[in-house]
Amino acid sequence: MRFRLKFLGFLLLCNFAQYSYAGEYSPELRADNNPITTVNANKNGPAFIEADSLTGEKEDQIEASGNVIIRQNGQSIRADHLLYQQRTQDLEAQGSVVLKQDGNSMSGPHLLFNLGNSSGTMEQPQFHLEGNNARGSAEVLRIQDSQHYSLDNATYTTCPVGNQDWQMNMGLLELDQERQIGVARSASVEFKGVAILYTPWMDFPLNDQRKSGFLAPVFGGTSQGGTEVTLPYYWNIAPNQDATFAPRIMRKRGLMLNNEYRYLSGTYGGELHLDVLPNDAVSKSDRERFALKHNQSLANGINGYVNFNRVSDDAYFRDLADAVNATSQANLLREGGINFNLNSWTGVARIQRYQTLQDPAAAIVVPYARLPQLTLNTQQSISSAKITFASEFVSFSHPTSVNGSRLVINPSVSYPLVDDPAFYITPKVALHSTEYAMGANNTTGMPNASRVLPIYSVDSGIAFERDTNMFGGDYLQTLEPRLFYVYIPYRNQDQLPNFDTAQADFSFTQIFTENRFFGSDRIGDADQVTLALTSRLLESKNGMERLKVTMGERYSFKTPQVNLVTATTTINKSDILLAAAGRLTNAWSLDSEFQFDPNQTHTQRYNIAARYRPEAGKVFNMGYRFSRNALRQADVSSQWPLSSRWRAVGRWNYSLQDGRTLDAIAGLEYNQSCWTLRLVAQRFATATQQFNTGIFVQLELNDFVKVGADPLNLLKQSVPGYTKLNGKPTSNTLQSPP
Repeated sequence: MRFRLKFLGFLLLCNFAQYSYAGEYSPELRADNNPITTVNANKNGPAFIEADSLTGEKEDQIEASGNVIIRQNGQSIRADHLLYQQRTQDLEAQGSVVLKQDGNSMSGPHLLFNLGNSSGTMEQPQFHLEGNNARGSAEVLRIQDSQHYSLDNATYTTCPVGNQDWQMNMGLLELDQERQIGVARSASVEFKGVAILYTPWMDFPLNDQRKSGFLAPVFGGTSQGGTEVTLPYYWNIAPNQDATFAPRIMRKRGLMLNNEYRYLSGTYGGELHLDVLPNDAVSKSDRERFALKHNQSLANGINGYVNFNRVSDDAYFRDLADAVNATSQANLLREGGINFNLNSWTGVARIQRYQTLQDPAAAIVVPYARLPQLTLNTQQSISSAKITFASEFVSFSHPTSVNGSRLVINPSVSYPLVDDPAFYITPKVALHSTEYAMGANNTTGMPNASRVLPIYSVDSGIAFERDTNMFGGDYLQTLEPRLFYVYIPYRNQDQLPNFDTAQADFSFTQIFTENRFFGSDRIGDADQVTLALTSRLLESKNGMERLKVTMGERYSFKTPQVNLVTATTTINKSDILLAAAGRLTNAWSLDSEFQFDPNQTHTQRYNIAARYRPEAGKVFNMGYRFSRNALRQADVSSQWPLSSRWRAVGRWNYSLQDGRTLDAIAGLEYNQSCWTLRLVAQRFATATQQFNTGIFVQLELNDFVKVGADPLNLLKQSVPGYTKLNGKPTSNTLQSPP
């Protein structure tokens, strides 16, 4: 009955709207407690009023009491009692007042408001912002319009109601919903009742937008640089440009200036890094790093690029980096070029050099520079035949080794004799032609040379399927034998230079390629066939691959004679490869590969990795890598709950071959409803006889600010399956001016 009476009252009042506008009502008592509804028409659209009681006491005034609701233009007001002036659209609401505008809500005991311009004043307000789920309170709320508010003596937090672990206290808070910016004056941030930040003025975004200003300071330290603090300043230059200036003070070494500039447009984009450490207190020298990446669209299908990197000395990353992925850099690329993609033709023209950073205890070979390198390639289909043309010209330059140029032309054609999803046979014919012209540093008198080799191959395979029931489920099992034959005649290549070629690792990828070398300086002779067998277990209901097992072996009909390191044995059977991978259960996954030498009856190499991840925030990874006489490494990493709030995270990568730890990470995370604390320590090898230790301490106030050194990238790279549990990551969330 309540709904029916309410609807009937709404229709009657709409039909007699002229009386409503004049406010000609008599007090009315209702025994059924159903609300009365009225409509007021004005230039901003109709205002709808619901209440238990409606009274028109003056010519243009409506008085409503009991569960009052007034709505207009997407905004609504709830109150116990309301006085509404129809001509001016002013209203006064009292008792449990709730004002909602564009998803934001403000509540308090008393509100003066104008529906026409959406402005007003509320005493003792409590507010909630929908965009970032923030809330707070104030002594007085002043509403300029539906997008602009100011609050006196306000608080602000993203913690849920009943939790005040952190909050910002301000003498004045201005909220600009249109630009999604908050401005705080005389502001301090408290965490657990302790002030951790004070500033007379600061602004901050109410969402994830970029905003100029100081970012949260970063505290940390490494064994090479000592304790350190970084105070970044972010400059939002334009929608397509920004810059970050980050002074980094290291106790042992001094003040380092880290600078980054990024830019992007419809036809170009890139980033520039310039880091400077004047007069390093330890090395007694100036240290700097310069890096530029630029990509540019020159015309339709034609693009140019530059990737230039330089550091002042070999030990730059070992001394100043705080992550293992930076210290592992040995060859810094310096490259620029133009590439094009027109119809079916692609090509590159580039020059390429490297800056090689040497470790005194383990020197590495300096790679050749390419000055220049030109490539031209195409692939086209004629009927069912695939025709491929690949070509390359390179001029190789080296300060001490023999210089020279190389021209490679490699056309090929393949034609599927049988092309069916379950069965295929594809022969291929190629011609590899190479020309060499020797240059400087030719101390051995190596002559100019050429080499032309035909390459024949046939790739074939078949797939069998059957439905099966195992492990309590329905599966589709496949059996996929594959045969790959290659014939390349022998050519003596001992007198040819080696600019960029190395023998490829024996793997499932390599055994199905024609050449057993990377690069074009060596083409391996071959009269061989590769046999492989793959079996998959797929869930019938969704096609998920639960398990994949592959085994393969190569048979040579004659002993290969072209080698780079040591001669191949006269035994014509290769090692046996075996791989097994899959998602065994919803929590367990496995990835493994074995290489077994049947001639020596021992394992040559194997990698095993297993992961247990029953849910987000719970992961345990185990891995072991073995290569005979070269490598034995154990790798364990995990993120695991210790309690409802505490989680442990860590990694241990240990070389049994060298008897030392390569990388060790240990940390704790504490996740609360509106903040997270991370404490992480890392020790990693930076050189053969050198280690670095870094400390990360970070307090993240959700959707507001991160204080301290950020370990998230380190944890994501080091712990596969790591999950950030406190909502979406934010950036540039606290900024203040210089």
